[in-house]
Formats: sequence, C-alpha cells, structure tokens
Amino acid sequence: MRIPCPYCGVRGVDEFSYLGDASLTRPDASAPNAEAAFADYVYLRDNPAGRHRELWQHAAGCQSWLVVTRDTRTHAIEQVEAARDVAAARASGAE
Repeated sequence: MRIPCPYCGVRGVDEFSYLGDASLTRPDASAPNAEAAFADYVYLRDNPAGRHRELWQHAAGCQSWLVVTRDTRTHAIEQVEAARDVAAARASGAE
C-alpha cells in the first residue's frame, strides 16, 4: 500500500505508523460514567469492512499525523488530510 503524504508525496506504508480509528472522540473524564466510557474507548473497537477513517503518522518522514480515508477491503485510499486540519474542523463544528 502507498500513502500520499500531503507534505512528502506518495510513500510506502513502511514509512507510516498506524494509530487506529480517527472518528473516535475521547470521553469526558468528569462524567459520572467516565470509567466505563474510558474502558469502552480504549478496548472496544469496530472492525469495519469498507470505507474507514484512520489515524496514521508519517514516522519515517515528516512526522505529520494524517487522517487517511480508505476502503479496508481493497486498501484503496480515497483521501488523506492533515490531522490538525480535521481536528480544527471538528472543534469549529464544520465536520
């Protein structure tokens, strides 16, 4: 698989480190059910077949964190975005 880094160009997957699902939202630590929410957040993951947004770091390159949208069945990459841009859009309510 080859990932198109927005800063370095297309690179082999061996240059990247996979973190996981990019659509998760960290639970509120002050919520009454925080312990259970954090247990679910850390240990319960879906394993989707199809379109999925994932967090990757270009570890052997520019060190940037990226949100990669790809099809988990074919590994076809649909979109790559800087994670900071995705986080800013989420914070502003644009996502």
